[in-house]
Amino acid sequence: MHASNFDLPTYLQRIGYTGHAIADTATLLALMRQQLFTVPFENLDVQAGKVVSLAPEEIAEKILRQGRGGYCYEVNGLFAMALQALGIPYQFVAARPMFYPARRPRTHMAVIAEVEGRHWLCDLGFGSYGIRAPMDLEMVDVNIAQDSDTFQLTRDERGEYLLKARVDGEWANQYSFDLSPQEWIDFVPANYLNSTHPDAIFVQKLVVVQHHSSGRSILLGDMLKTITDSRIEKKQLSPTELSEVLLHQFRLTPVIEM
Repeated sequence: MHASNFDLPTYLQRIGYTGHAIADTATLLALMRQQLFTVPFENLDVQAGKVVSLAPEEIAEKILRQGRGGYCYEVNGLFAMALQALGIPYQFVAARPMFYPARRPRTHMAVIAEVEGRHWLCDLGFGSYGIRAPMDLEMVDVNIAQDSDTFQLTRDERGEYLLKARVDGEWANQYSFDLSPQEWIDFVPANYLNSTHPDAIFVQKLVVVQHHSSGRSILLGDMLKTITDSRIEKKQLSPTELSEVLLHQFRLTPVIEM
């Protein structure tokens, strides 16, 4: 994943990373966490009636220089640019969201990174119950604690992985995927669907998620949900409050009138 306007120092400054950046496991884990905690998952462009651009240069410009976030293709695409700059091999995978009542196509993108002989699921763009650190693909059927969350990867006889999250004391399926490598252009139809189809949640309502070390803040429409160490607070926002929350809590300037 290459963009002519991407450079590693600018990326590290954008996510506030000050440690050593080399092609090792510690760097992979640290970069994902740092980007997750500084770059929001958001669909402001879709809400403004735009089709999200998958041009790598436009993604780099939007997130690195405009201080924006994005949804899965954008934030995971940016992470892939950083992996490439560090010399960490990776591939994109297409994942099927599993929390809908009806079966859905594989519209989600995740990244599999290879470092120090292991393959890691990296995903910075799944919203509410996305993983909070890379997951070793060898660690199947094992409960993996990440801060206050717990995740698990299972694998079936066909080699397909299923990511589960512990939600309200029960395992909830998040998405499934296999290791068939995907090219960047393969996500163009899914991106168009997520940007335009009336059934897509990104078209239906505003979605913003910002992870932090003790939980996450989730804005869904005009409802703000704050999760801190498993405690949940909800607040319905007025239009004025919504604009203020976007600006001051998520550090985003609305691109449409709220």
